[in-house]
Amino acid sequence: MARVSVEYRDHIARVTLTRGDKMNALDPDMVAAIIAAGQEVAASDARAVVLAGEGRSFCAGLDLASFAGMGQRDTHDWLITRSHHDANEMQEVAMVWRRVKVPVIAALQGAVYGGGLQLALGADIRIAAPDTKLALMEMDWGIVPDMGAMALLPSLMRSDVLRQMVYTARPIGAEQGERWGLVTSLADDPLAAALDLAGEIAGKSPAAMRAAKRLIEATESDGRSRMLLTESREQVDLIGKPEQMEVVAARMQGRAPKFE
Repeated sequence: MARVSVEYRDHIARVTLTRGDKMNALDPDMVAAIIAAGQEVAASDARAVVLAGEGRSFCAGLDLASFAGMGQRDTHDWLITRSHHDANEMQEVAMVWRRVKVPVIAALQGAVYGGGLQLALGADIRIAAPDTKLALMEMDWGIVPDMGAMALLPSLMRSDVLRQMVYTARPIGAEQGERWGLVTSLADDPLAAALDLAGEIAGKSPAAMRAAKRLIEATESDGRSRMLLTESREQVDLIGKPEQMEVVAARMQGRAPKFE
């Protein structure tokens, strides 16, 4: 079943997560489809990209049922191997949009949690509906954000609010997200606002726009590869032990064994 659609019109690539009945939760097929969409758009002549999710939420994070199978994988090999440039497969869900050579605008609504928030962080700009909720949920499950958050968030947020968000796993509203740097701007119709902005960007010099993104990326990317690998190593230490994995899986399934 298709997980992502890509449409081109007026030099704009419109990329849509199409698993709205599941709040666009990330399962292995969705992960692969997002990366493939990013690679396709990167090879196209699009001048701007709008990244959106169908239905009531942009992306509610990891599909919990798909997570259950992770215990059977070689966690170290899966997370530590740099399968996509300087990232592993899960990190590439976000990082592929940083590799796209033109501006990427994410239109956010509903739940933007965990991996969904980290996907949105891969965009250059995030426009959110006022009732959007954003969270890094991983601490509730006994793990850490490991899909690029720690490589991307320090350039957006103050250290203290970043720490609070990671440590507590509490959702925040879009207005708070705007104050903290997670959200660029608010709009009652974020998709329409994103398409309008993409149209404005697409009307400017493509060569200059690509050069501008290269310059900004060069400024922000110092140390990013090291941070992506460190993120993966920390996660391996947390979920690489079978007994810890059982606790993590149980908490994600709604059961609440205590952390030791």
